[in-house]
Amino acid sequence: MLNKLSLISKSSVRRVSYPLISIMVAAGLCAGTAFPSQAIPWRQLIFQGIQMLQISNLSDRQEVELGKQINRQLLKGGDVKLYSDRQANEYIDRIGQRLAAVSPRSDIPYTFQVVEDDAVNAFATMGGFVYINTGLMKVADNEAELASVISHEIAHITSRHAVKQLRQTLLAQGLATAAGVDNNVAVQIGVELALRRPKSREAEFEADEIGIQTLGRAGYAQYGAITFMEKLLKKGSPPSFLSTHPATSARISQMKRMINPELAYNGDGLNENRYQMTISRLVP
Repeated sequence: MLNKLSLISKSSVRRVSYPLISIMVAAGLCAGTAFPSQAIPWRQLIFQGIQMLQISNLSDRQEVELGKQINRQLLKGGDVKLYSDRQANEYIDRIGQRLAAVSPRSDIPYTFQVVEDDAVNAFATMGGFVYINTGLMKVADNEAELASVISHEIAHITSRHAVKQLRQTLLAQGLATAAGVDNNVAVQIGVELALRRPKSREAEFEADEIGIQTLGRAGYAQYGAITFMEKLLKKGSPPSFLSTHPATSARISQMKRMINPELAYNGDGLNENRYQMTISRLVP
């Protein structure tokens, strides 16, 4: 390395070496604190640090584009079958766009899609893509309950939880290199995260809080989030929507403390008869 550096001008050496020294110092700190029981080569830490910054600094445009690719793969691979009824999709999109417009991250495009599946489930991936199962639409008693689930999934996007999980997974599996992450690898892991990877307890509680706040700002009765969760708790065995989430009872207790008493029952979406008439027509 010294032979190579000798071919570079002194000014170039300074430009190259100063950032490298900074990274080496940071790597040394990490090696001495975050990994006390592991002797990780400093070169590996440097490469991971560079790649960590690359992944965590995805721009909104890059995240949306990656989300589009993940969405295409979900549909192409047969993991998700979209419900073809146009009115059902327009109904979900209308609720979703109303919520997204008042969410903390309203400056990216959102895509809301109905999945033809009787399982009670909903999920989201990065870049503004939200999926709602027909089974969940049927289980909800009113629009406020349905909107609370959509708002929760928007909150995951708002907090970039999928992006953070992608970064953690790439590093844990050793797929992050100094040269960059292969786009196809990122898409495949994004698909896996969307379908099967549980989010952390902290991420779920954060999404609950942001989701409830967004629900209220959109003009929906916030208590719809509570009644929907209580309904699922009474079912005994949790549906797939909650199977890998924090305990439902714990989430309900937390959510009750998050709700603004003035907005609990003061808002749209509590007319059960109207909702049941709509759903029976859209997803019979």
